[in-house]
Order: sequence, then C-alpha cells, then structure tokens
Amino acid sequence: MPLLNSVIKWVNIKRNYQIQYYREYPHEIQNEILFDLLQNAKNTEWGKTHKFSDVTTHAEFQQSTPLQDYNDIKPYVDRLRNGEKDILWPGAVKWFAKSSGTTSDKSKFIPVTKEALEDCHLRGPKDLFAQFIINNPETKVLKGKTLTLGGSHQVNNFSNNSYYGDLSAIMLENVPFWSDFIRTPSTEIALIEEFEEKIEKIIETSLDENVTSFAGVPSWYLVLFNRVLEKTGKANLLEVWPNLEVFAHGGVNFEPYREQYQKLIPSSQMHYIETYNASEGFFGIQDNQHQNDMLLMLDYGIYYEFIPMSEFDKPNPKVLGLEEVELNQNYALVISTNAGLWRYVIGDTIQFTCKYPFKIKVTGRTKHFINAFGEELIIDNAEQAVKIACSHTKAIVNEYTAGPVFMCDNQKGAHQWIIEFDVLPSDLDHFTRILDNSLKTLNSDYEAKRHKNLTLELPHVNSVPSGTFYTWMKKRGKVGGQNKIPRLANNRKYLDELLNILNH
Repeated sequence: MPLLNSVIKWVNIKRNYQIQYYREYPHEIQNEILFDLLQNAKNTEWGKTHKFSDVTTHAEFQQSTPLQDYNDIKPYVDRLRNGEKDILWPGAVKWFAKSSGTTSDKSKFIPVTKEALEDCHLRGPKDLFAQFIINNPETKVLKGKTLTLGGSHQVNNFSNNSYYGDLSAIMLENVPFWSDFIRTPSTEIALIEEFEEKIEKIIETSLDENVTSFAGVPSWYLVLFNRVLEKTGKANLLEVWPNLEVFAHGGVNFEPYREQYQKLIPSSQMHYIETYNASEGFFGIQDNQHQNDMLLMLDYGIYYEFIPMSEFDKPNPKVLGLEEVELNQNYALVISTNAGLWRYVIGDTIQFTCKYPFKIKVTGRTKHFINAFGEELIIDNAEQAVKIACSHTKAIVNEYTAGPVFMCDNQKGAHQWIIEFDVLPSDLDHFTRILDNSLKTLNSDYEAKRHKNLTLELPHVNSVPSGTFYTWMKKRGKVGGQNKIPRLANNRKYLDELLNILNH
C-alpha cells in the first residue's frame, strides 16, 4: 500500500501540470479535441455521411452535422448493440450505459467506447483526487478506502457482443485490479442489483474498514448511512469511520442535503466536492472548495458547444463555441465525444461563472422546469429558494418535487410543492411565504405572474411522511445508482403519482 500510494501521488502531480496547461490554453485544446475526434471518426458510417474529411473549421462542422437528441441516434445505437461496427465511432462498442435520466421514463442506452472509458469516465475520478491532494497536502485520504455504493443495474448481457448497465457498474467492471485495494465493498457486492440487499451486504463487510472517502449521489448515500446508524446504534458516522475526509457528490444539487450530511458527519474537516458527470461523459470538477462552481474538463475527448436558452426552442438555434460564451447566461450543453455522440444535446443547462479558467455551474434541465403560466421557473431558482426558506425557518428538506396547479373554473393557477422534511418548520405557512418571496426575488417572470395573485396564487406546499419519496422511486423501479428525483415538471405526472401513494 505505501508503494501504491507513492505511485498515485506521483501520477497526480504529473496530471496537475496537464490540467494547468488547459486552464491557460482552453481554445487551443478544444480545437485540437474537435479535429482529433473528426480524424478518428472520418471513416465511420457517420463520418462518411457527414463528410468529416472535408471539415476544416468549427463552422463547417456545424454545417455538416445537425444537432441530435437520443431519438435521433437511437437507430444507430440499436445497430451497435447488435454488434455492428464502425457506425458512430471506429470499431465495435461493447458497453452501453443504461440511463434513467429525468427527461423520460424510457430507458436510454448510451454507447461507452474504450476511449470514453479510459480518457473520460475513469479519468474524472482520478483528476478529482489529484486536485484534492494538491490542495490538501496533509490529507490522509490515501491511507484508507473509498466506500462504493455501486449502480442500481448491474451489467447485463444484451447480445453476444454487448452489455448494458449503470455507468457506475460498467466502470467497476473496467477499473484496474489494484483498485480493489483502495475500495470497499468488493465488486461483487457493489454490483448487487437489489438495493436493500446491497445495503445490508455493504454494512456487513465495510464497518470495520478504514473508510476515508465516498462518492456518488447524495440521496442514495443518505439511505445507506441512516441504515448504518440504525444498525450500529452510533450517533454519527465519525463513530463508525473516524477518518472520513471526502465526499465527491454529483447527479443532483447538494445544497438541500448539506445540513443532513453535517449532522451525519459533524466535522469541520470534512470536504464536499461537487462533480458533473453523466452517462454521456464526465464534464466538471469543483477544484476550489471555497467556490461553488466547477472547472470544465477540456481534455477528456469531449468537444463542447452551447445553445443560449433564449434560442433553444427555435428551429435553427444559434450555437456557440467556448470562445463566444458569456458569464451568467443559461446555456443548453451540446457535446461531441469519443463515444460517438455528435452534437448531442444532453438536456442539462449550465452557466459560466468564470473564464480563464472556464468554470461552470449546473442550473437545471432543458425539459425540467415549470412554465405553465409563463413563469419560466428553473431548478436553480427552486434550489436557492428552498435553501433560503430552510435557513429562515430552521427546517431541513430531505426531498421535494414541484409542478403546476392548472386553472379551472374559479381556481387560479399555482405551484404545488410536495416536500419530505427531515426537520419540519414550526410554521409551514411561514415556510411557504418565504419560499414564495424568494422565488419572486430570484425570478422576475415568476414575480410578475404572482403580482396581486393575478395569474398565480401562493404556492400549495404539502408536507409528506418520511420515506414517501423512497417508496415512490422504488415503485417506479428507479432506486439507487444514478437515478434522480425530478425536482420540477411542467405537468402533474409526478405530483399525482406521489399523491396517489399517500392516498393508498
């Protein structure tokens, strides 16, 4: 282990020099990435159809290749899953990440090539720890193990040629053998498909390990950790794993969970690091824990473009390169990658908080918002408003989702919020008023629609019992892994499903 730790530290220092280089030369690196991608794919079916050999500029690339979503590439993905080669990327594709994102209940199968695994998905976690160790030279994180919760879908055989599962499961199948020395539990346990069974096995095998870090989606780790405390009778996690130092979190906004984790891990030395990763790629790492943004990772085999949200619904939206973006503007993220995704609209919205280096924050989803009355409420507005309401009322929110109450007869429109509190506010009406006022402050369109209750009346806030959201997600087959609780919807589907659970 000491030798392994020394090797890891040496690799981390070397990698940090490379990251510093693209902080200074972002446009040159992105340009190089684009033409490397085009060169590699020019002889594929896609590359020939879109004449990649003739592309010499970013503008020509935009002209040759239309914007794509999953429905556009699905026919190609189906062929790849059946073993066809050289379609979107050279060679055959063995792995497909089963995505249960929040835009649809329908599963998506995202190709994960060897290059995407090595140069993107597996590089991201390494870079995260490289940055952390450089910023915290006295850390002892390498002296212990990383707790791994694993995916909700283990790798399954689709045909004789391809396999599918959660991205986290695919990564566990492809990490080097020596990672077993720095991770707990075993791969076999981490890949158990039944979530409750997996939690029990993790507890059985990991309580006596020296766990110093963990990484994943905050909501699912809360389920595990609450079970750990219930099983052990301990007051907090430091009584179980006293050397905990790092939680690398992603998938959802961490702010609604922060207070709960501070109760679970009462230590000022605990570090929380945000990551931006998805089945389609690993995009960002919080490289400064004192700033709530992430460094855009530019050398992972991903070429980035950005659609201003003011253009998003237009037939031919304006699409910007990295050199054209502005700070504090909402953009839909577009990627071209070494997994064979070409000008793929991933469905996330981001804002740039800094240039040189380019830093971002995730603001929501292109299709997850409430705009039933012209209020254009995005997830970033909701997260901030909930945080403010909790701060003023000493409440702690475990989970929530919100959607519209549509006008009918004499009923005005409104937003309905279903909230599962970890700590209830003493006065729910007071919480509701602060939530409403915060949304007015954060969103001028919402404020206009709320003016004198002309269009929207005060939000309807429903408090639900502990475990309601877990029951709902389990019923939908979306427990564990990268499954996310949808925060906002422009219809009542999620609200009605939750209310139906409460009524039965």
